Amino acid sequence: MNIIEIKYLTKYYGKSRGIIDVSFNVEEGEIFGFIGPNGAGKSTTIRALLSLIYPTSGSAAIFGKDCIKYGPEIKKEIGYLPSEVFYYDRMKVIDLLNYSASFYKKDCSKRIRELAEIMDLDVKKRIDDLSFGNKKKVGIVQGLLHEPKLIILDEPTSGLDPLMQQKFFDLLLEENKKGATILLSSHILSEVQRLCSRVAIIKEGRIIKLEKISTLKEDNYKKFKLEMKAPLDNDFFNIKGVVEFKSEGDFASFLYKGNINAVLKRITELEIANIWIEELDLEEIFLHYYEKEG
Repeated sequence: MNIIEIKYLTKYYGKSRGIIDVSFNVEEGEIFGFIGPNGAGKSTTIRALLSLIYPTSGSAAIFGKDCIKYGPEIKKEIGYLPSEVFYYDRMKVIDLLNYSASFYKKDCSKRIRELAEIMDLDVKKRIDDLSFGNKKKVGIVQGLLHEPKLIILDEPTSGLDPLMQQKFFDLLLEENKKGATILLSSHILSEVQRLCSRVAIIKEGRIIKLEKISTLKEDNYKKFKLEMKAPLDNDFFNIKGVVEFKSEGDFASFLYKGNINAVLKRITELEIANIWIEELDLEEIFLHYYEKEG
């Protein structure tokens, strides 16, 4: 079952581009990554999905229901953390969280205490006394206090220190184990690679790749680094599939995509002291797609 279904979603701000023909699905129980640099269209897509803005054309559905027609009903089962959080400064954290919980017509007091403890959040403080990172913690607790079926996160870790990021990731994985579906929008590719099973890459408002992360890595280039017993001629690896060849002294490196046996056969002709073969990480794959599409 698809929890999110987006079809040809387009948004223009006057004559300015927002997003163009964005289409993807997020399956039930999935942690789905949505990546791209600032200004690529991630937040516009999410805001249209949540009917915070209306699309120029196309459609979006959550839980099988149109996001605009059934917006208020759908939002009861969604936890949303925007990239920037703004609150009434003079409120205490606990008052804000209790106010948020009142919209869901359920007792969330125990859940609030549990989440505040996990995120090391002092709920007795006033909002205007909090650092940016602690305000982000308030947003996390606020988004999860009603145990939503769908969690939508837009650049969620900005402002969190590394230890708190780890606690947050553990919390997300625990929510996912309990059945929550997660849409994670980020430009920090290491966290997407760590958490997500599939990813959509967006550039200048358009989806340029939609794939399982495991398939992205399998179908992409591999990094080779060789240590040889003698310098290597620059034309030695002039074969199909080899790019970014570099040679310096007894070391050579390159990227290769294709039949692995072909390049290994070529390597066996050398006197090698050492060899390293690595998969590209998501950041390198992402940069490759951006350069290629550009």
